[in-house]
Amino acid sequence: MIWIIVPILALSIPIVAIVTDHFEKRAKIKANFIKEQLELEKLKHENYLLETQKLKLELEKMQIETADKTKIL
Repeated sequence: MIWIIVPILALSIPIVAIVTDHFEKRAKIKANFIKEQLELEKLKHENYLLETQKLKLELEKMQIETADKTKIL
């Protein structure tokens, strides 16, 4: 009976190492993905702020132009 258990245990060690390595690689890939997603969200937020600022400036320009036109009339 022990002659069967010892080889099975000896063969299971590499299998456990392979599975563990796989899970570690998956965790690294997932962490990298999350890091890239976070960077993307930061860029989206920065773009949103720039677009908002641009629209504010355009609105102010339109208001100034409208005020100038009403002064002329």
